[in-house]
Amino acid sequence: MDPILSVENVTKTYTNGFQALKPVNLSIRKGEIFALLGPNGAGKTTLISIICGLTNRSSGTVRVAGHDIGTEFRAARAAIGLVPQELTADAFETVWATVSFSRGLFGKPRNDAHIEKVLRDLSLWDKRDSKIMTLSGGMKRRVLIAKALSHEPRLLFLDEPTAGVDVELRRDMWRVVQSLRESGVTILLTTHYIEEAQEMADRIGVIRSGEIILVEDKATLMQKLGRKQLIIELQEPLDAIPAALAPFELTLSADGTALTYAYATGGERTGITALLSGLEAAGIRLHDIRTHQSTLEDIFIDLVRSRP
Repeated sequence: MDPILSVENVTKTYTNGFQALKPVNLSIRKGEIFALLGPNGAGKTTLISIICGLTNRSSGTVRVAGHDIGTEFRAARAAIGLVPQELTADAFETVWATVSFSRGLFGKPRNDAHIEKVLRDLSLWDKRDSKIMTLSGGMKRRVLIAKALSHEPRLLFLDEPTAGVDVELRRDMWRVVQSLRESGVTILLTTHYIEEAQEMADRIGVIRSGEIILVEDKATLMQKLGRKQLIIELQEPLDAIPAALAPFELTLSADGTALTYAYATGGERTGITALLSGLEAAGIRLHDIRTHQSTLEDIFIDLVRSRP
């Protein structure tokens, strides 16, 4: 199956010499939810802007739904819906008018039933006759999403869609995302709420300093890079870790009442059995044992902090 989005060797260098994107290669499957994660300034918005035809690339090719963004711009752009970070909308227009107008910009015939469905899904139906200028920030964000969905795109970009919005909108947003994916729409999102990416995404990409350093299925990523910690609470505090336990690379808590042992989740042998035997041999009595599973946020922080 051909990808819905293909990015090949795309770079962006500004006139001052700053290289915002190093050669980027990315392929997005039809119908998936892909989360692109990266710190501020990593190049997420620049990459999305290039794909959507809003920023010129320095080199490389981008194809959306089989159409080259450079030579077949209208066809490629018609397949894309974009929810930008900035709250920009037609202040004096009504919600219904601005969403309907966005549909017309892409040459789509009038479809009041579709516009109504989008507004209802985003809890905007009661505001359909309200002017944009009268809406709260959260409601304006909903309008941006509605505009992006107005022309029934096949590929939807959500650039920090829930940044600074209320919990209700976030819940509505992800309900709509799930519904769109079920209908065959491909979603590419950037977000600072990494727990959302962990819950929603099928695949994860990490971009750092203009370079994509990792693309992986979420489940595989969690297994390969995720780690567990075994926290061992002691009956009596230790002043130091016995030398015989050095191979386990344990960490002793500040008050000496707990030992922490880290191990890979995907390893065939965790070493826990040997550790427990070693503790017994050292005469260390246990009070309780619990585990902690690393999250996608833990993995992300490790990746972006590590040096290229």
